[in-house]
Amino acid sequence: MKQYYQDYLIRGWQVQDSSTVISLIQQVLTEYGIAWEPESADQDVVEIEKYYLENNGEFWVVETQGKIVGTAAYYPISRGIKSVEIRKMYLLPEARGKGLGSYLLRQLETTIQEKGFQEIWIETVTVLKEAVQLYEKNGYLPASGVETNRCDRVYVKNI
Repeated sequence: MKQYYQDYLIRGWQVQDSSTVISLIQQVLTEYGIAWEPESADQDVVEIEKYYLENNGEFWVVETQGKIVGTAAYYPISRGIKSVEIRKMYLLPEARGKGLGSYLLRQLETTIQEKGFQEIWIETVTVLKEAVQLYEKNGYLPASGVETNRCDRVYVKNI
C-alpha cells in the first residue's frame, strides 16, 4: 500500500515506525483527555504485527516531509457478517482540516470491500467530535454493543 493525497504519503506500517506511531497516538489521545491504555484499548498499537498484519488486516501511516502525522487501520472481527473494525484513525493537528480524514476513510472502505468484507464497525468516543461527524456524514449508523471500555459509541456500515 502506497499512495498520495496532496502532499501526504500513505503507506503500510513498518517496524521502524513503531515508537513514532505510539507517540502520535498518545499525543492525540492526551489532546482529547483520553488515557493511553497499552494493556487494553491500545494493545493493538503495541503489537501491530499480531493484531493487524498476521490477521488479514492493515495498518497505515501517513507522512509528509518525512514526518508521520497520522494513522489508519483495520482488522477482521467476529461481530457481524464478514466484518472488520476500522481502528486507530488519528491525525496530528497539523494534518487536520485538509480532507485527509475523509480520504483515508474512503481508501479504507475501498480496500476492505476489495478484500470481500461486507460490514465495517467503528468504536469511538463522543469527545472525538470530528471523528463522530466524519463517520455519520459517511453513512455509518449508530449501533449497540460497545466492546472497548473507553468508547461510548459504536457504528456500523454495510458495504
